[in-house]
Amino acid sequence: MSTSKKITLKSSDGEAFEVDEAVALESQTIKHMIEDDCADNGIPLPNVTSKILSKVIEYCKKHVEASKSDDRATSGVDDDLKAWDTDFVKVDQATLFDLIL
Repeated sequence: MSTSKKITLKSSDGEAFEVDEAVALESQTIKHMIEDDCADNGIPLPNVTSKILSKVIEYCKKHVEASKSDDRATSGVDDDLKAWDTDFVKVDQATLFDLIL
C-alpha cells in the first residue's frame, strides 16, 4: 500500500489539519494553491475556522472514498453519497453559509 502525500491545512484559529493530498485536491481553492507550490509549509486558510475546516475535510474525505468505490459499484454508491450529502447540509444557516464560502 503506497502512502499518499500529506498536506497541512491551517485554520484561522491556528489549528492544523493534516490530510491526504487527494482529499485536499477536492477543494478547488486548495488545489490551486498546491499547483502554485504554496503548500510546502502548510496552507493557511485565514477565513476558515477549525469548526468549518473540519466539516469541509469530512466532506472531501467522503467524496474521495466514494470515488474509489465508484470503480466497483456505481448505483448504490451514488445513492448513498446523495443521501449523505443531503444529511451533511442539514445544519444551521450560519454554518451552511460558512461552508459555502
